[in-house]
Amino acid sequence: MKILHTGDWHLGKLVNEYSMLEEQRYILNELFKIIEREQPDCMIISGDVYDRSMRPKEAVELFDEALNKLSLEYELPVLIISGNHDSGERLDFGKELFQKSEVFIEGTFSPDVRIVTLLDEYGPVHFYLVPYVNPTLARHLYDDSSIQTHQDVIEKVVDSITFDNERRVFINHNFFAGKIDEVYTSDSERSLSVGGTDVIDIELVKDFDYVALGHLHRPQKVEHDHIRYSGSILKYSVSEIHTTKGVYIVDLKEKGEVDITFHRLEPRHDFIKIEGRLEDLLRPEFYTTVDRESYIHAVLTDEKELYDPMRQLRAVYPNILQIDRPNFVLETYQGARHQAVKTKAPLELYEDFYLEMTGQELEPSELELIKQLLTDAFREGEQS
Repeated sequence: MKILHTGDWHLGKLVNEYSMLEEQRYILNELFKIIEREQPDCMIISGDVYDRSMRPKEAVELFDEALNKLSLEYELPVLIISGNHDSGERLDFGKELFQKSEVFIEGTFSPDVRIVTLLDEYGPVHFYLVPYVNPTLARHLYDDSSIQTHQDVIEKVVDSITFDNERRVFINHNFFAGKIDEVYTSDSERSLSVGGTDVIDIELVKDFDYVALGHLHRPQKVEHDHIRYSGSILKYSVSEIHTTKGVYIVDLKEKGEVDITFHRLEPRHDFIKIEGRLEDLLRPEFYTTVDRESYIHAVLTDEKELYDPMRQLRAVYPNILQIDRPNFVLETYQGARHQAVKTKAPLELYEDFYLEMTGQELEPSELELIKQLLTDAFREGEQS
């Protein structure tokens, strides 16, 4: 059975307030070309279909277009799980109807793991669809107070599976790490937890014939050849500039025989870094040597103050996203920041801090929770 493994589409993604939707539409068309060329028997999307739970309608429309093409035109079975960026409940909409077209969606976690079985010339292949779940919710669903970490959840799942001579594929969206291999992360991945409780020992899932993982944005194996992160379909942060994006074609033959090949996805516009003094970056001698239509991260080495460098650079590099000034410290900026700390409300300060630390805005539900915590804290302070 030939399986196409992809994940982390993050439809609707904004990078420094730039919508990636048209880039995503382009790269999905490149994915369709791989499907036409390789003729896989099924396709896996290992979570983070969308970039946020409250996804924009344009992202939903793009996903709808993709599913229609995969199902109606290619007649390709598609197996989809939710990731930590998705809303599992929203992703589950229409799952029973989609199943009739062999689009298998598992958005919300259940202790009764969903198994989809497909057949080839060697017999059945069992796919285990295990979406992302917070350990707190899993503890409630299992009614088991011993579940405290993501590893505890996966242990419960794997303990319920009997391994025999039939082929089994595990689909999950989590942070797995091996004992010896280094795992490569990037800035565009949202942390699953604090204090290291998100890390899962890869040895838990090594007995599957293939493990199709989502969450980490760099394509990579984790200690074993048959355990892979497909990575994201596009570069979504500066830390991914030197990462090659693509998908895996997994040729699952008889039990114990697996061939895995990587197929590149070439974007319409790349994400690159340029560095130097502003006047040098604006010279034709420099900018004619780079693809000016790329998404640009510019590192300006000037030490002096510059007049509106973003506007000047955008005249030459229309898709510039970010400027860094490592050699420049503006005293008035520090003073303005200090003044903001004195004048802004606590909730605004927390929003600013969260955005600066993570590069993402708080979800409405998270904002409401912080607001309630601050209210409770001030109430307790007034009473003491």
